[in-house]
Amino acid sequence: MILPTLAILAGLALLVWSADRFVDGASATATHFSMPPLLVGMVIVGFGTSAPELVVSTNAALQGNPGLALGNGWGSNIANIALILGLTALINPITVHSLILRKELPILTGVTLVAGYLAWDLQLLRMDGLVLLGLFALLMTWSIVAGLRSGPDALGFETAEELKGEQMPLGRALFWLVAGLAVLIVSSRMLVWGAVAVAQSLGVSDLVIGLTVVAVGTSLPELASCVAAARKGEHDLALGNVLGSNLFNTLAVVGVAATISPLQVPAEAVSRDLLVMGGLTAVLFLMGWGWRGRPGRINRVEASLLLLAYVGYTLLLLRSLAQPA
Repeated sequence: MILPTLAILAGLALLVWSADRFVDGASATATHFSMPPLLVGMVIVGFGTSAPELVVSTNAALQGNPGLALGNGWGSNIANIALILGLTALINPITVHSLILRKELPILTGVTLVAGYLAWDLQLLRMDGLVLLGLFALLMTWSIVAGLRSGPDALGFETAEELKGEQMPLGRALFWLVAGLAVLIVSSRMLVWGAVAVAQSLGVSDLVIGLTVVAVGTSLPELASCVAAARKGEHDLALGNVLGSNLFNTLAVVGVAATISPLQVPAEAVSRDLLVMGGLTAVLFLMGWGWRGRPGRINRVEASLLLLAYVGYTLLLLRSLAQPA
């Protein structure tokens, strides 16, 4: 099991590195073609940090491991809210000023409900995958229209400030865009092979491996970008990373996997993982929406509760490691 473990570690390291290069290249390329900063923040940064989840889940589905693909998508959503936002807000409490993000919060809640409805019969067929991808196309269209029509927004200001410090020539931006994507694909194949081999050696399901090691590993780009944004006081950019990533995971990542290879959803994935993901999404909506004219906020007490929730969920998953695949 030494070689598969090394493949997981090397795959994760390369995945995080290449995802960062890919997002930097994509953001710089978009800036060179005069894409508004708000649109870069919503589309490139928000969705781009989920490139590892998409590539890993696509490879898993192509190689006949749909459980790994599903666990990666849903597990990343759980990690993004409970672990990543929890750690980020513990470092620097998050205050939500962006009107665009306030609109995305109910959208994410609605999208999660749709995903739950489709998976409730314990299967995600190709038609279900196409429905999810169709919703993603509508969301992308809305994001582009909102980004082009929107007036001044906190997310746009924070993204513009971030882009000022990361300017690079167009040639270099295109190079990192292509090179980052290429390394993403190679490293994801290493990660999937290693994860499947370890799962088989331990006698656990692909789903559990996807929900734990793979989900946390592919969420590391979001962790790095959220913590960096929070330390700079760019609260809306930090939350925007998570919202964009979770929307992408729920619709595109799971949608592509189900379209490639219809998924048989284990009962525990619905009764445990889907409910945890839905509950955390509802909690995030209540924290981030803001009430009575006050902006949404995640303080350190709430951040600690999110982290405790993730610890509890992880312990729940560890109990299933003794169960045969």
